[in-house]
Amino acid sequence: MLTAVLAFIAVALVLTVSPGPDTVIVLRTTIASGRGAGSLAGAGVILGCYVWGIATALGLTALLATSDLAYTAVRIAGAVYLTWLGARALWKSRSGSATRREQPEGEPVTGAWKVMRTGFVTNLLNPKVGVIYMTLLPQFVPHDAAVLPTTLLLVTVHGLLGAAWFVLVVWAAHALRGGLSRPSVRRLTERLTGLVFIGFGIRLAAEAR
Repeated sequence: MLTAVLAFIAVALVLTVSPGPDTVIVLRTTIASGRGAGSLAGAGVILGCYVWGIATALGLTALLATSDLAYTAVRIAGAVYLTWLGARALWKSRSGSATRREQPEGEPVTGAWKVMRTGFVTNLLNPKVGVIYMTLLPQFVPHDAAVLPTTLLLVTVHGLLGAAWFVLVVWAAHALRGGLSRPSVRRLTERLTGLVFIGFGIRLAAEAR
């Protein structure tokens, strides 16, 4: 079991630091609303990984690999959601709401569940995560091990790596936040992240299996 976990760590580390919508949503949330909000967005992403992990253990993610309809439905839903996030960021920069009062550090995050939900849904509507979990996790489950507990252990390992990565992202974004506090820069940041989300959405909608 230890050998399998150590081998999985090496693979999961590469997956964790690969650029994607999850990292962008944490980065953007931190810049817009502070470290607390960024951390909550990251927690939502990790929660989504647990849902994918349980679905993998139960064999549900196999539908994404065997059913074109299921894969396409999740892919289109994810593309629409990412495009909506991008469009909302662009509108926010245009309307001037990007320059509203920042979330003070140390205070409870306003709309904490909404922030976490954004990270959760961003992860859950990415069918690539489900396919990767379905094809990857079973390879690290020993034949004599219980599938569900072992799968959850591997997801926890991935979640801890993800948490460490998001801590780095949050602190890096927070360090840049002071220089991004000017209204013109905040608007530009919203526009750039909006375009990135739309780009992710278009790529997800256009990609084949």
